[in-house]
Amino acid sequence: MAKFDIRPDIDAAAERLSNTVGSKREINKLPEVLWEGETVDMLATGIYGKGNGLIAMTSMRLIFLKHGVMSQQIEDFPYSKISSVQWQGGMIFGTLTVYASGNKAEIKQIPKENGKALADKLRMHLAQGSTPGAASAPASAVPGQDIGSRLATLDQLRAAGAITDAEYQDRRAKILDSL
Repeated sequence: MAKFDIRPDIDAAAERLSNTVGSKREINKLPEVLWEGETVDMLATGIYGKGNGLIAMTSMRLIFLKHGVMSQQIEDFPYSKISSVQWQGGMIFGTLTVYASGNKAEIKQIPKENGKALADKLRMHLAQGSTPGAASAPASAVPGQDIGSRLATLDQLRAAGAITDAEYQDRRAKILDSL
């Protein structure tokens, strides 16, 4: 696996990628497109529009970045504008469909393990009404979701690799403290 020395959050997310082929340039350019205070939570590779690029799930938005020699493409989806996401996995790759502000964006050829984890984590944050970098919502702020289902969702995210063991323990403690 390629090693990067960009920023701790980007380096950690890049280390979890199953493959960085075709995305090294985008990983190196990622700090240039991030907003002040924005941190990277997860990365994946995929094809959107006319090329292969990088998908970054940050503390504020979902970004698709393609930085080629002749052209660049940046498309972002602020979490407040995303209404839902859909993951369709195949044997090796899958497609992430993002529904935002009445539009539909399909990012294809995402490696299955990275794409499913990203979709699961994004779906969890949308359901909780929080952004990935924000603290977990208290139980009373998650309508229709009891403690048992929140713990089950948390277990699924850890099993899918969408969150680390440390994040799991921290969020589990917060859920149990809300009792």
